[in-house]
Amino acid sequence: MTRFTPAELGRRIGSGLLSFPVTHFAGDLSFDEDAYRANIVRLGKYDAAGLFAAGGTGEFFSLTPAEVEQVVTAAVQSAPDDTPILAPAGYGTTTAVEFAAAAERAGADGILLFPPYLTEAGQEGLARHVEAVCRATSLGVIVYSRANAVYSAETVARLADNCPNLIGYKDGVGDIDTVTRIHARLGDRLTYIGGLPTAETFALPYLQLGVTTYSSAIFNFLPEFALDFYTAVRELRQADVTRMLTDFVLPYTEIRNRQAGYAVSIVKAGMTATGHPAGPVRPPLTDLAPQELDELTALINQIHPTA
Repeated sequence: MTRFTPAELGRRIGSGLLSFPVTHFAGDLSFDEDAYRANIVRLGKYDAAGLFAAGGTGEFFSLTPAEVEQVVTAAVQSAPDDTPILAPAGYGTTTAVEFAAAAERAGADGILLFPPYLTEAGQEGLARHVEAVCRATSLGVIVYSRANAVYSAETVARLADNCPNLIGYKDGVGDIDTVTRIHARLGDRLTYIGGLPTAETFALPYLQLGVTTYSSAIFNFLPEFALDFYTAVRELRQADVTRMLTDFVLPYTEIRNRQAGYAVSIVKAGMTATGHPAGPVRPPLTDLAPQELDELTALINQIHPTA
């Protein structure tokens, strides 16, 4: 049984930094459950407001439905009792509903609803997609606006009216106008999450729009740095934010931007660089080249010599 009502979950995830753990793979690309569980225990020692198992950084797109349920179950059983676990749902509407049911079976506290697979859809179709998933579960649901599922302010308002268990809006587009319109219209009805790759680069300006939290991939391998950065953002310490952006985040994104898919690959490389290897990424992603791993390791050691 879930430990958080949708309303409680919304408040909780909006109160702190969010972690999106990587999914551990063995050399043959099978799920390494023991290593994954150990990593969830490690991350659980830090003050994250929620762990999103098998999310984008966790390579949801490369996992089978059975593997997703296995990953989410392992996270639920390994995380501290007071740390909410959110599971993914996606692909077509029927499949997304099945993922939502699996999340409940696994004991997750909420759902991050990814865009439908491949096809484009209008606002009416997207609304029906979200409504179907919300009706199918008692868990709190967060919509992820990105790629082929970019929700208008009007659609989000409709969903907030029609779906009591819709608790959050995650922005993966960076459309400030839309975020402003949604927040102005709905206020604290939803929790707003920054979801652009390396969300730290947008965290301070987005805070002014009501986006109180974001998904930190850096938390996987530098949790202390990620938490310090989040605190600086929430305390509006502009100089400290700028310093941390300049010293680490922006050079990090320069490596990330060299190849499509590196937003995930660089996180697993960071795990290797800090002594917490999580195995390779699965195709169609590719791992960083050896010289890029060396470059990332040197960058990490500049700010965290004991990593």
